[in-house]
Amino acid sequence: MGRKKKPEEHANHERWMVSYADFITLLFAFFVMMYSISVVNTGKFKVLSESLTAAFTDPQRSLEPVQVGQIVRAPSERPDVAMSEPTPRPIRPVEMRQMAKLADVDQELLDQASKQLDKIQKRVEAAMREMIEQGAITVQRSEYWIEIEMNSSVLFDSGSSTLYPRVVPILTELGRVMMDFSNHVHVEGYTDTVPINTEMFPSNWELSGGRAATVVRLFEFTGVQADRLAAIGYGEFYPIADNETVEGRARNRRVVAVVLAEIGEEIDATLEKFEKAKNSVAPAG
Repeated sequence: MGRKKKPEEHANHERWMVSYADFITLLFAFFVMMYSISVVNTGKFKVLSESLTAAFTDPQRSLEPVQVGQIVRAPSERPDVAMSEPTPRPIRPVEMRQMAKLADVDQELLDQASKQLDKIQKRVEAAMREMIEQGAITVQRSEYWIEIEMNSSVLFDSGSSTLYPRVVPILTELGRVMMDFSNHVHVEGYTDTVPINTEMFPSNWELSGGRAATVVRLFEFTGVQADRLAAIGYGEFYPIADNETVEGRARNRRVVAVVLAEIGEEIDATLEKFEKAKNSVAPAG
């Protein structure tokens, strides 16, 4: 008996549709990708552009970032402007108010405030004797305040507002002296004119203010009342030496603790009487 012949398979003329569908799918995906690329988020693109620019143009960081860059000269330091003496620091607003109050009170009460400053000065000089002898700290007395000037190189690393561990006990002792009195203490930070540009300190404003705030926080931690303290940053302004020399820039980098004369409750009561007397006077006419 002969074998059955297999039925002949007819050729599938629609197989091209599979390849065509794959091609159309790939083409669709290609155009979707091209469209997504063409629609740019301008905000994100700007951020990306600035980041890349900063990464390739930002100067190399060093352990002493405050020394990077050129000296920025104040108007009084330019060659065409003569500068025979350091720029005088303006009278602090709080000093003006303090002096105005003290000018209205009896001389006896002024003498009491002055004697209290004498006591503070002696205590400070005794507590800071070693640093004063080394020239790292200077104590200056004015009629209405005491200035305790500390060189920043003794307190901080270059471009930093973190105190050296070795000076923490010294400033703590100074804070204890302040704690025994009721005088207001304003801590001022100063830098030289060499620019700084770090993530933490974009300019000398932040650096000077940060260093002053660090000392203020230590005083508060020691026990000085917070409402008696203030932190002020003057940046590179009001130098006490020439910023064109290394020695001058070192002197300009400083922190100054200003102890103001304490007018006391008795003086406040006297001023209150003056104010009431002025307000009780009827205007002329």
